[in-house]
Amino acid sequence: MKETWDLSRIYESEEAFQKDFLDIKERVIPALESLKGQLNQERKFSEYLSLMRESDEKISRLYMFCSMRSDLDKRVVENNSAVAKMRTLLNDFSSAISYADPEILSLGKDYVELYFKNHPEDKDFDFEYEKLFRGADYVLPAALEKLATCFSPLQSMGGTLYSQLSVSDYVPKKVTLKDGSEVEVNQANWTTLVSEAKCEEDRKAIFESLYSYYDEHKNVYGEIYNAVLQSQLAEMKARGYSSILQSHLYRNKIDESVFLNLIDVASTHAAPLHKYLQIRAKYLGLEKYHTYDRFLSLAESDKKYTYEEARELFFKSIEKFPADFQAKAHEVSAEGYVDVYHQPGKRTGAYSNGGENVHPYILLNFNGQLEDVFTLAHESGHSIHTLYSMESQPVMKQSYTIFVAEIASTFNEHNLLDYLMESGELSKQDKIALLQKSIDQIMSTFYRQTLFAHYEYNISKKVEQGIPLNYEILCQEMISLYKTYYGLDIQEEKVKPFVWAYIPHLFYSPFYVYQYATSFTASMLIYENVKKGKANAFENYIQMLRSGGSTYPIDEVKIAGVDLTKKEAFLAVTSRMEELVDQLEKLLFE
Repeated sequence: MKETWDLSRIYESEEAFQKDFLDIKERVIPALESLKGQLNQERKFSEYLSLMRESDEKISRLYMFCSMRSDLDKRVVENNSAVAKMRTLLNDFSSAISYADPEILSLGKDYVELYFKNHPEDKDFDFEYEKLFRGADYVLPAALEKLATCFSPLQSMGGTLYSQLSVSDYVPKKVTLKDGSEVEVNQANWTTLVSEAKCEEDRKAIFESLYSYYDEHKNVYGEIYNAVLQSQLAEMKARGYSSILQSHLYRNKIDESVFLNLIDVASTHAAPLHKYLQIRAKYLGLEKYHTYDRFLSLAESDKKYTYEEARELFFKSIEKFPADFQAKAHEVSAEGYVDVYHQPGKRTGAYSNGGENVHPYILLNFNGQLEDVFTLAHESGHSIHTLYSMESQPVMKQSYTIFVAEIASTFNEHNLLDYLMESGELSKQDKIALLQKSIDQIMSTFYRQTLFAHYEYNISKKVEQGIPLNYEILCQEMISLYKTYYGLDIQEEKVKPFVWAYIPHLFYSPFYVYQYATSFTASMLIYENVKKGKANAFENYIQMLRSGGSTYPIDEVKIAGVDLTKKEAFLAVTSRMEELVDQLEKLLFE
């Protein structure tokens, strides 16, 4: 089975890619620009919507192709240049339509609603314009919207610079271990190396060899992150939002109380996490617990999985679900849609990438660990979600929000964990390993991601207050939050305070990470309803996946039976953490 991407399914050739690129540049953009001031004419408004629908699908396909090609090897200058050209095209496109939102707002909501009544073929735009009119206070006059688009390349520059420094220019270091062996440490393998290291001295050396890079470039990373934040501040001020947080939440009608309730519950109910780390230190016989010790297994296992074994485990775990769901799970990991193994220059981490009417692709850096099996299930969940949305929604409503994106992925993880726990006679070591996995999932997805969201929030408040940022302030804030969430003083680890520079989401997609925690909360409660056999629980879950981007995310989650506006939802996660930690403690020391 081919274990690399077949991008020819998006574009058969470079010539085909360039043809669509030039079509957007030379035909679509001028055509859209020519409609300025004419949207009050029904025929012209219809022409505008038709062009927008066409370009939405085509631009999605173009960007997927060139960005994914670049992700396979960040060292290839030509591919990076293609991404840069694509970003320029996106900026030109945004500039060309900058008149549209102010012009449509001036026409009035009644005009637009009447148009959709008379033209049901364009009703796939209705929710888009509902959001537009809801956010009318934050739309600038046409001239200022056009001016704002001129600065949009600078808004993504922080992420671009971060990528170049962290991936393109990154050179792995070699470490000599206590036994005299030498290993190369990189961003893809360091956690595996740490988990397999037999002594604290080796774990420390491996960890510091990776994180020393952020220390060595601390001033540059500090300035890059400051640029990201200043860009957000400029957007907030220009449009009149009350805060940077509001600027990220308002369009999707996510009440700020959802975010604030999350960080309040996680930060004030961290006692189970503190207890877990204390149990780990005691059981592992560690004189001092370090953050990199979290990769140590509490159970003895040298079990490795091939990629094929990982796929089969995932497929078996979902056999109790309807045939259509299973078929989609097989489809998303079919040959050519998954790039499996780490290669020099390849982007780190994992993701699922899909676009309007474009089949989703999965990027992995598979190492054969149990964690990699769960990563496959996780990313498959995203791709399954994309297929349901494509199947059920028109082009303009297929793109679902980040807020709901992590639900399908973590739902699969909950299910896989239960499948493994219930798969047969388990030894004590097996039970310990899976209990650890369950607890670690809550720690990493709920507590850790909320910590980083809390960090973003606190730093954004400093920026709003005009406090100059530098790497020392950025490190100090992280030190404070690690004490709150983990009960650990990371100043005792030479380079750990630079963890903010290690987290790409802070640079690529600000105020993204809190949604891992909200999605985890939602998926945990949805999965519990399915597991307990609650009437229509799985059907409601699939209905949520099918809804794509057709309504506001909080309302989509409610379709599946969960209300994230209530603190009780987040308290359910901390209670679950407490139960699991107590179970683990009993099992370890019985």
